[in-house]
Amino acid sequence: MSVAELTTPAELKRGAGESGLSRVVWFLRDVLVLTRRSLVHVVKNPAQLADVTIQPIMFVVLFTYVFGSAIRLPGGGNYHEYVVAGIFGITMAGAAPGVAVGLATDIQSGIIDRFRSLPMSRAAVLAGRLTADLLTAVLGLVVVVAVGLLVGWRVHTGAAEVLAGFGLALLFNYAMSWAGAAAGMWLHNPESAQAMAFVVFFPMIFVSNAFVALQNMPIWLRVVAEWNPVSTVTASLRTLFGNPNPSASVNVWPLQHPELATALWALALLLIFVPVSIRLYRREDLT
Repeated sequence: MSVAELTTPAELKRGAGESGLSRVVWFLRDVLVLTRRSLVHVVKNPAQLADVTIQPIMFVVLFTYVFGSAIRLPGGGNYHEYVVAGIFGITMAGAAPGVAVGLATDIQSGIIDRFRSLPMSRAAVLAGRLTADLLTAVLGLVVVVAVGLLVGWRVHTGAAEVLAGFGLALLFNYAMSWAGAAAGMWLHNPESAQAMAFVVFFPMIFVSNAFVALQNMPIWLRVVAEWNPVSTVTASLRTLFGNPNPSASVNVWPLQHPELATALWALALLLIFVPVSIRLYRREDLT
């Protein structure tokens, strides 16, 4: 994708005669300004953080203290450690619905039309929003770590593995955010985006190894879960954190190589949804 495709006519006029490096600097400045805008909105409306703060806490408490005593892991192991690693995964995957609803709301309010009339990069509007969401995802990781430690979750590997796990989780989060951006730009209606989240995101969470081992599922459902990207990201985190990982005994490529599979899923999502989101943003009619 060329620089010209990522810029508005007004921006091309602004950057006329400038080098490619200067245009990159302008793009980065636009991203910084729009990231700051999104973060200011979060500060003014903290309820937007519910999906990375309150929701993970509810899942940890619910599955460790309500359902945990009834769930047994194949081969044994601490269920608290098992499920907290799963909640890391679903918290990162949960980026898509929030981004979809947020962008659909911006479209309906008219702010996106105002951005499209300004001399700024098309990609910067989306990248700024998603950069802010990535920073809030870091807060989500901190919340899950704190609550997980309180309920007995522990790490049994070194600092390098832990950092690799968190880096992989954030990469997956960023990729899912672009999928949510495409959905929000396509639907351009908050109610429709919310419905999409329920239809698509909830099955991704529960038809996975986030809460229960795949060995306990019916065969037809297990096949879907084995290739679910949520299953691969949670399996990779369990491996990197040294937590119980029954999926390691499942003889399917994504679960035998979960770290690589997660990286490939993230790359595929980015390759598909970054250009799709930008093209949807360029549509003349967003009503």
